[in-house]
Amino acid sequence: MSLVLDLPTELETKLTIEAARFGLPLSEYVLCLLAGGRAPSLTLRSGAELLSYWQSEGLIGTRSDIADSPAHARTLREYAQRRARP
Repeated sequence: MSLVLDLPTELETKLTIEAARFGLPLSEYVLCLLAGGRAPSLTLRSGAELLSYWQSEGLIGTRSDIADSPAHARTLREYAQRRARP
């Protein structure tokens, strides 16, 4: 089936940028979104790429309730080490 959509320019630009980030043609990226409601998974090869991805998604600085992130990470790690394993 073919479907023709007239997208607002701003939406087309946003989708084009997202498709490029995943290394996909726009049509294939939009098909992925329509088929599963999710973007294809990224292959991140380094911590720098992960940080860049988090920044692009607006995830950095979203937890204002965590004043000391290294201390919070230690607490989570200690909790994970103490929990019972099946």
